[in-house]
Amino acid sequence: MRDKFLSWGLLIVITTWVVTWVIDYYLWIPVILTLIYALGVYNAYQTKHAILRNFPVLGYFRYFFEEISPEMQQYFIERETDGKPFPRHQRSAVYRRAKNISDTVAFGTQLEINHRKYEGIKHSIYAKSPSEELPRVLVGGEQCSKPYSASLLNISAMSFGSLSDRAQIALNKGAKKGNFYHNTGEGGISDYHMQGGDICWQIGTGYFGCRDDEGKFNPDLFKKYATLENVKMIEIKLSQGAKPGHGGVLPGVKNTPEIAKIRHVKPGITIISPPSHSSFSDAAGLLKFIHQLRELSGGKPIGFKLCIGDTKEFEDICEQMNIVKIYPDFITVDGAEGGTGAAPPEFSDGVGMPLEPALIFVNRTLRNFNLRDKLRIIASGKVLTSLDILRAVAMGADMCNNARGFMFSLGCIQALRCNSNNCPTGVATQDKMLIKGLDVTDKSERVYHFHKNTLHTCNELIGAAGRSSYDEVDASMFMRGDEFEHLSDKYFPDILSNVR
Repeated sequence: MRDKFLSWGLLIVITTWVVTWVIDYYLWIPVILTLIYALGVYNAYQTKHAILRNFPVLGYFRYFFEEISPEMQQYFIERETDGKPFPRHQRSAVYRRAKNISDTVAFGTQLEINHRKYEGIKHSIYAKSPSEELPRVLVGGEQCSKPYSASLLNISAMSFGSLSDRAQIALNKGAKKGNFYHNTGEGGISDYHMQGGDICWQIGTGYFGCRDDEGKFNPDLFKKYATLENVKMIEIKLSQGAKPGHGGVLPGVKNTPEIAKIRHVKPGITIISPPSHSSFSDAAGLLKFIHQLRELSGGKPIGFKLCIGDTKEFEDICEQMNIVKIYPDFITVDGAEGGTGAAPPEFSDGVGMPLEPALIFVNRTLRNFNLRDKLRIIASGKVLTSLDILRAVAMGADMCNNARGFMFSLGCIQALRCNSNNCPTGVATQDKMLIKGLDVTDKSERVYHFHKNTLHTCNELIGAAGRSSYDEVDASMFMRGDEFEHLSDKYFPDILSNVR
């Protein structure tokens, strides 16, 4: 896209120079008309673009308006409650919390609260004062010798490569100040992750950072990084919400020599992770791999991440836990609505189970197999607001990961160009010209404040519901719009029809 703009810019400069040179001879109008005519003749005979072939000059207006249509939609058409994946009012709340300014809104809600999809919290007339202490969760079961005290909200998986170096530095420095962890994503551990913040190292199907020349798992390389002080947890990625059953994609334009060195791959080529792991092929193999990683890491918490699809496969994993007596320390449940990674639209739109039913299923299945008290459940998938966090906890989660909320805190404007290397805010790109606009000092503070203010609001919501702790959060706290349908058929129509 930048090359296009440079080409057009060069054409304008040349045209301006020619016009300036001939203007004294009053020939500028014929020159411009000649250039336009030449462009029209060229387009009339080219074969790549039908619109330009049929409309040699006017056709350019179509491409111009198509290029700026997302911006037109977002800034001039979109309402506060519109916008996908996240509406404007949610993005605005993140921006305000990240900037540590008032996040209050005036004149009441703009949501359709009488709609059957409305969800809210049942407040108590005996509300309690919110706690000033931010909640923490201990991760590490009976087989873990180095348990980790994690925050209720943490940074979800985003690789260096998908995100820029400055974005990763800002995230990790914010995590250090706020005392929460930063998931590396499957792209391996880079120097930009090593800014003092706690790390959850994600191991994907490509084993980036711990692979041999053939792409297989390398135990020695894994041990080298897993025993680092900043690495607090290790997460095996089985699948992710954006594209379950599909390997991760790093476009060749983003695969710089630096990234290739970190991942142990060749630079400049598009990297597609395998859809499944080569180190195991069944539930028992997964659990043995968990045991291997736990030993190599010196006893740190080991877990796995998945988007629920075939429920029998997860039940099989639970059954094997009781057979082989190997238990993960945590399970990250990713909803089909989650994901920052690029994916074919059919995968983003039509594969995987949404987060809410997935959490309910995982929580109940673990209880049915008497495993729930042996591990933690982490919710990941569009968990952006304080209400989202409490809803996830009520559905069975112990803690939450969030990716796009922290991207918003870095300055992301939901331009939807993450896979093009043209992110205008320097967050999801490797283009140095764009990255330079992201100031690490400012953005790391915003990451810290977004985390702190979001969890503080969680505490306020719990107090408003009359609860004292997160252990008391359950589904009874919440109400849905479809419940109102049962209020005597909504506002008593049947009763009134019988009144004489």
